[in-house]
Amino acid sequence: MNYSFYHYLMKYRDAKPKDDISSFANSAYKDHSFPKHSTDYHELSSYLEMNAAYLASMSIFDEAWELYIFETTKNL
Repeated sequence: MNYSFYHYLMKYRDAKPKDDISSFANSAYKDHSFPKHSTDYHELSSYLEMNAAYLASMSIFDEAWELYIFETTKNL
């Protein structure tokens, strides 16, 4: 299955965030400029580094990205 990182991240949204990835998902949902259709690590990381003050650490993005890659490639 090939879907965007944003689409994948939205499965972690939660009214009461349980962890850093849930908080990231909630914030990305509220960020109307987030590159919602991107599947490109460099495009997303550049965007987050320049525009996402809500992300406490890029390691949170890296952890979410690794989960995204694992889950989207496990059926190939």
